[in-house]
Amino acid sequence: MRYKRLEHRFVENIPERLEAGILYISMEYATSAHSCCCGCGEEVITPFTPTDWKMTFDGETISLRPSIGNWTLKCRSHYVIDRGKVLEAGLWTDEQIEAERHRDRAVKARYYGHLQKVEHPVHPTQTKATLGFWHRVWHWVSGRS
Repeated sequence: MRYKRLEHRFVENIPERLEAGILYISMEYATSAHSCCCGCGEEVITPFTPTDWKMTFDGETISLRPSIGNWTLKCRSHYVIDRGKVLEAGLWTDEQIEAERHRDRAVKARYYGHLQKVEHPVHPTQTKATLGFWHRVWHWVSGRS
């Protein structure tokens, strides 16, 4: 890992150009972003959702859970951000990555699937704006717009 620590910055909007070594956190959009800690310069986005990452702020430092596996990037780096420190995690095999993707899809389907059952059928007067935030996110992520 090129970057062993990340300084955090709370921002409303994630900047278009990410400064290396900085973890940008937007509470407004429940998301963080940083330049990959391996130094490749790729943008890494971590949404805070019930099925994705959790962010902890202890008053001085930030931690993100679970680990960050950049499997779609050329570098395929894998690390944990713990109290501002970047801890390198082991590389994963293609089989491990696919198993985690399968688990992630199943968790999202269980979580967001039960929300769909509660909120559907949509009443003719109900618009996307009146649907819950996580329901809208699920539709966006799943390509159902």
